[in-house]
Amino acid sequence: MQHRGQQSTGGTGGGELTVPMAWLYAEYIADELLRTGDLMPPTSFEFRAGRDALALTIFLSDTDGELSGIRVVSQLETWLSLTAYDQPWQDWVRDRMAQVATEAVEAGGPAPDLELAEAAWRWLEETELLAPDLNAVPGGGAPVGEDDGPKVWTPAWQLGLPLGHLAIHLF
Repeated sequence: MQHRGQQSTGGTGGGELTVPMAWLYAEYIADELLRTGDLMPPTSFEFRAGRDALALTIFLSDTDGELSGIRVVSQLETWLSLTAYDQPWQDWVRDRMAQVATEAVEAGGPAPDLELAEAAWRWLEETELLAPDLNAVPGGGAPVGEDDGPKVWTPAWQLGLPLGHLAIHLF
């Protein structure tokens, strides 16, 4: 079984399966952080948005290709700073995705991790979720319940990123 950074010795791949271990591990860490925080039901689209945003942050911040279990706790501060409200996360993701793609082309091998990261990024950018409009000023009385306030269609990454940030804090 291969993972990012390893290539088959059989020339052009030798017909071996390349397993996207770096992406799967980043997704696992993100999933665990969100489940520990118990912020959303794991079956919700909001949970998926948070998991994908966190997984992208974890995967793309691993510049050495050595994401390991022992380093997870030491990376929490980095992930917190990358997902903070005042950071240009969307631009950072685009820049890092381009850099990782260039590295994959230079390496000349398959990039299944990158393919999964790109799919997650596409979903986060193209999917909109109905969320409370935090910028709306209520024009009368305060809404009785959470579902009674104004709603707005929001790109999934804009909903998932603060959810992931909060999950890191709660961890």
